[in-house]
Amino acid sequence: MKGQVSAEMLILLAVVIAIVALAASALMNTAYDSRDAVESRTNDVLASTNDVANCNHCADASDCSYGEQCSSGCCR
Repeated sequence: MKGQVSAEMLILLAVVIAIVALAASALMNTAYDSRDAVESRTNDVLASTNDVANCNHCADASDCSYGEQCSSGCCR
């Protein structure tokens, strides 16, 4: 009979849909992990940039205010 779908075809379709769903789930998990890694690295870079922006640059302790030391190029 024309137009009928066999049980084997329905099972095959269900298996294909399940595989696609598993692949989509794996891709979404990878995307979430990547998002978290990028966010963490961005926060690290912004914190580092903030430290540099708030730095009173110095070559040695004579460039710093009284009581401060020159550490890593910044008066602290």
